[in-house]
Order: sequence, then structure tokens, then C-alpha cells
Amino acid sequence: MKVPAEFDEIRPYEPEEVQQALHELIEDRHFSKVLHGFVPWMPKGIRNCILKLACNGIHTTQDFQHRFMFRAMKILIHKCTTAFTFDGNPIPDKAGRYTFISNHRDIVLDSAFLDVHLFQNNYPNTVEIGIGDNLLIYPWIKKLVRLNKTFTVRRGLSPRELLQSSQLMSKYIHFAVNEKQENIWLAQREGRAKDSSDHTQESVLKMLAMGGEGSLVDRLKHLHIIPLTISYEYDPCDYLKAKEFQLKRDNASFKKSKQDDLDNMKVGILGEKGHVHYYCAPCIDTWLDELADLPKNEFFPEVAKRMDKAIHQGYMLFPGNYVAAHLLKGGYEDKFTEKEKETFEKYLQSRIDMIDIENKDVEFCKERILTMYANPVFNKEIACN
Repeated sequence: MKVPAEFDEIRPYEPEEVQQALHELIEDRHFSKVLHGFVPWMPKGIRNCILKLACNGIHTTQDFQHRFMFRAMKILIHKCTTAFTFDGNPIPDKAGRYTFISNHRDIVLDSAFLDVHLFQNNYPNTVEIGIGDNLLIYPWIKKLVRLNKTFTVRRGLSPRELLQSSQLMSKYIHFAVNEKQENIWLAQREGRAKDSSDHTQESVLKMLAMGGEGSLVDRLKHLHIIPLTISYEYDPCDYLKAKEFQLKRDNASFKKSKQDDLDNMKVGILGEKGHVHYYCAPCIDTWLDELADLPKNEFFPEVAKRMDKAIHQGYMLFPGNYVAAHLLKGGYEDKFTEKEKETFEKYLQSRIDMIDIENKDVEFCKERILTMYANPVFNKEIACN
């Protein structure tokens, strides 16, 4: 299917563009330096020759995912997790198309773990992925993510530009689901919730309802939204988030650099995660009609509230979550053993030790990390009552 030209600036590569993009990526000087870091013993000429041979027969972005990303994720799961599990309600129809909206743990891996599940369970399509253009600081990164079924979410816009960008993105998402027959993954909010208190931004839902036709209910039902919960036993970026909390506390104008974003991405991908668990809630099509009579100013808050409840109910809670809640507020002693408490406290101290800033406020950073691990406990309690 020919994708309208109005989407050219944000869409993934089309089949006729894939081989040229692969060739340009392999020849990119900066990308070559990245590859050299993984195989420093291999001469560039031999490495590029092997890559070009490996790219033969790749004609679509899904081919690229299956040839490279799926294999890379299997290695990563083996090295960086103790388990990867997927639970909850079955995706209603393998032949259907869905928009997965999840809490946000890692811009690369949130969708990649989902793709692994879809691959392994013989779903015909993986997901197209929304990613902020603030991370696309080199041409090779933009090429790589577009090969990986990514569409671009523009950041740092004026109000007028933001409205135009949101309308275009919504129109593209509706086109992708209903015309291209693709699945979509989106985070429930812009940027990660650094305290791990995950809440859906109404602006995300309003953006999705800009496209399509009919009532607000009709427009969201056209996307078949599925709330998805992501649980990490250990967050590889927890100490970096605590560091950022202190830097922002001590300097209100502090902002991460683009290099900081890339460093965070690398730690998030390659860091130890323990058990990673995904939980699939029922599609919101099952209850959206109940909200049909609500005025617009009540509709989006209620949808966000119900989606948050579904996501919070889906958390898998680990001993460390309960230990953190205990250290902050007391209680929960029946949820962990003394050995598990000792293990988490040692882990906590190791993360504090990794924070490399002057005038490190140990107690403040400790409280921030504990809050990250405790908030899923508190939110799930509320959602289940």
C-alpha cells in the first residue's frame, strides 16, 4: 500500500527504501565506530562485507526486525534478565490490529520485549513504535530506528507547531492501524515517570482522538487500545534518575544533554533488569461505550483513570518493591524474607555508590530510589481496592 506523502517526515521506511537505507547505514562513519566497539578485533572491510551479506533478502522493516532485532533481543534477554514473562488477557484476535499503550520503562525495550512476544507467538505483525526526535541526534540513529518500524514524535515545539504535529501523528496512527493493518506501541506519557508512578497523560488520548471519524468513542475504538503493564525487578537507570533528581533540585535550570539521553539509553538496554514481566489488560473497546454520554472535559480524564487502573492492577511486584515500601512507610513484612531484605538493601547501597556528582546527598538519593520501587506497590493497592 502506498503511504501518502504527507507522512514522509515521520513514518518508518517503506519496502522500496529498505535496501538503500541498509546500505547507507553500513557505510555511515559514526555507525561504523559503534560496531567497532562490539567487535574491535574485526577489520572494518570484513565486518561491512558480512553485514551486507546478512542484509540480502531484507525487503521490509519486519524482515529487518526478524533478521537482526529478534536475534539481538534473545541475546539481551539471556544476558540482562533472569526471566521474561507475558501474562494477562490474550490479545483478542491474532488477525486484528491494536494500539498498545504502556507505562514507560525504556524507549527501546518497551516495544522490543512486546515484539519478542508477538514473534514467538506467531502474530503476523509486530508494532510500529512512536519515539521522540530528541533521541535522533545522529543520522545513523534515525536510519536504524526507521528500519525498526519507528515513526517520529516531534518534541520541543511551539503550541501551534505542537497542534499541527499532533494532528499529523494522529492521522498517521489511524492510517497505520486501519489501512496498513499495523499494530502500534505508544508510551502512556512523554518521557519516563522517573519516580515510577505511572499515569496516562490525557494529552496522549486527545492526540489519538484527533484522527479518525465519528464521536470520541468511535475514534478511540478505531484504534483498539490495549493497556499494557511493564514490570522490572530492577531498573538499570535507577541511580541515573536519582542523580537527575538531585541535579534538578540543586539547579532548577538543569537539563540533560543529548549525550546524557544516549548514555541513559545504553544503560537501560545493557543493564541488569532481573525479572521482566508484561501484563496485557482487556482492550478498552469493551468499556468505552459506557463513557459515550460524558462531556469532552470529563471523557478524557475518565479514560485515563480507567487505563491507569488497568495498568496498575497488572504490576508484578517483587520482594524489592515491598522492601522499598517497608523502608519508606513500614509494614509489608509478610511480603519478603529477611534475606530478601538484606539483598535489596545491598543493591540499594550499590546504586547510591554509583551516583557520581559533587555534594551527593545520600539520604535524598536513597529516598528517591526507594520511591521508584515502592510506587508500584502503592498504586497497585489503590487500583485493586
